[in-house]
Amino acid sequence: MKGMFLLARDTPQELLYWGGLRWLSRPPTTASSQLTVIEVVLQPGKGHDFHKHPDQEEVIYVISGQVQQWLEQEQQLLNPGDSLFIPADTVHASFNTGATPATLLAILGPCVGEEGYELVDVAAESPWNRLRE
Repeated sequence: MKGMFLLARDTPQELLYWGGLRWLSRPPTTASSQLTVIEVVLQPGKGHDFHKHPDQEEVIYVISGQVQQWLEQEQQLLNPGDSLFIPADTVHASFNTGATPATLLAILGPCVGEEGYELVDVAAESPWNRLRE
């Protein structure tokens, strides 16, 4: 395959309790081997809790809204145009602190597994379960 166009109308949103995902590139869709790209929408007051990607680096870019972004035990408010680089196997979390949905672009590489994405949830573990108290 030489490449492909991905039109918004052909890329359904996967709804989750905290928001939604649109998979823009991953092995099952684009046959990509190096990049998994996800549009993430966080609903107000919700977030993608503490997790890590053991074998993938990630860049998070804020398209709209305001996000409380955690990198290990440090946090920073990110606004549209702000971004974050996350090394592989580094714990992070994103929470929408605004009154409107926040939209992010998550870019991970290389692809891992059949879906191109791996995630280890650590939100229930110490110290991650106490950081937002």
